[in-house]
Amino acid sequence: MRGPGLTRRALFTTTAAGAGTALLPAAPAEARPRPKAVRDCLSYRAGYHFTVPDQWKNDPQRPVWIDGEYHYYYLYNADYLAGGEVGTAWRLATSADLVRFTDRGIAVPKDTTVNGDVWSGSAVVDTGNTAGFGAGAVVVVVTMSPGGGTDHQEQFLYYSTDGGLTFTNHGTDPVLPSPGTGADFRDPKVSWDADRNRWTMALAERNTIGFYHSPDLTSWTRDGGFVKNGIGVLECPDLFRITADDGTATWVLGASADGTGSGQPNTYAYWTGSFDGGSFTPDSADPQWLDHGWDWYAAVTFDKRRADGSVDPAARYALGWLNDWAYAHTTPTIDADGFNGTDSVVREITLKKSHSGGYYLASQPVAALDTYVSRTVNLGDLTVDGTRPLDYTGVSYELTTEIAWSQLTGAGVQLRRSPDGGRHIDAGIWNDYAFLNRRGTVNPDTSGVRQESHSPFDPSAGRVKLRILVDRTSVEMFVDDGRYVHTSEVFPYLVDNRLALFTAGGTAVFRDTVIREFTV
Repeated sequence: MRGPGLTRRALFTTTAAGAGTALLPAAPAEARPRPKAVRDCLSYRAGYHFTVPDQWKNDPQRPVWIDGEYHYYYLYNADYLAGGEVGTAWRLATSADLVRFTDRGIAVPKDTTVNGDVWSGSAVVDTGNTAGFGAGAVVVVVTMSPGGGTDHQEQFLYYSTDGGLTFTNHGTDPVLPSPGTGADFRDPKVSWDADRNRWTMALAERNTIGFYHSPDLTSWTRDGGFVKNGIGVLECPDLFRITADDGTATWVLGASADGTGSGQPNTYAYWTGSFDGGSFTPDSADPQWLDHGWDWYAAVTFDKRRADGSVDPAARYALGWLNDWAYAHTTPTIDADGFNGTDSVVREITLKKSHSGGYYLASQPVAALDTYVSRTVNLGDLTVDGTRPLDYTGVSYELTTEIAWSQLTGAGVQLRRSPDGGRHIDAGIWNDYAFLNRRGTVNPDTSGVRQESHSPFDPSAGRVKLRILVDRTSVEMFVDDGRYVHTSEVFPYLVDNRLALFTAGGTAVFRDTVIREFTV
């Protein structure tokens, strides 16, 4: 997927009743440095989510493990706030635990060849020196658009011999030229096919994910493709094998897609099935979705490494861009903090067998987040009939609880509640669905379409487990051990820091209710 194409950033608008643009603290042209405590109070920068240091970021690129660290590349535009030159480079951040990251600057630069800027792709470590740049060289296969515009897309190669810190272009000719079909020939996802001793590529081709193979990363042959209509243009494909909880090794094919036209999410669609090196056969024609919210796009999954560096075959990590192209340039962080670009927390995903016999991916926040807990508030069991405000204030935290009932219409949490109770974000269950509703607070959607997200829920269970991550501009709700997840951007007033529990149509007990805060 390519970077932003606007030359002027959009004005901030709101949708919450009674909320105006005064939400955004104005940044004086010449301001004296403020004390840190004051800066923190005025900041919309996330407390424990990855954010770009400045300017703009969009697509995550699949992190790779190099010398005991994850190397996380992402699309970055250093010219975003100037409103002039557009286009993205690959910027690098490294992390040992996927919670705390260290910025390493530009790794793959833009506009250093006649082909312009670099879009999405993937990096691999060429341990076998198949490409000839040396054993252990880091090789990037990436989409570029020679001549500018978006209607001519080809795949090019960059390589690194310093451990993935800086990259050199492998000439200016594509390693996979355009087939002449126009736009939507992009986002190569490359991995090593150990069964066939060759490289495999999944490529986004509008309504198709094409499959290619190569012995050396520099010459590619098309094998076939997987076609899916009805969920928009397929982007940022993903292909991996994972061992399920019943011991079965299963292939998963994924892609970012917009299913809103058919009442589905606009996030990461995936299919379980089988892959023979050139074609993918799904267990079902209909996709499942790794997130049911509005803002988990261009997501990538990647190897989970054990302490000794070996790959865990039964788990992977995943992260997504916490934004949506429908309103990508609308955020208070531009004026308050001088940047636009936030990611979800990194998740650990596992494959589980359902009661119906199929498989699904379950998600949990990366375990290392637990090591950054700076405060814990144990509220115990709370009985709720109606609305129950809690004696807690905060804008960046995690809440966990298990809600139990005998008769109920709905129950959940009012997050980032205003002092008068008039503004809040609602998260919980209602009849036969779980939901996350941002309509009652400031948020980026002016269409009114992307306000409440839904996922299936069986009310006969009489209980639901919620784990909700709240930060200054986001909410991520994990339902029943991550069977379903909802991720959405929200822009509440910074003074909206209250919290309440609610029920409708009955009484419920919120068991083992715990709030945790993080310092990263």
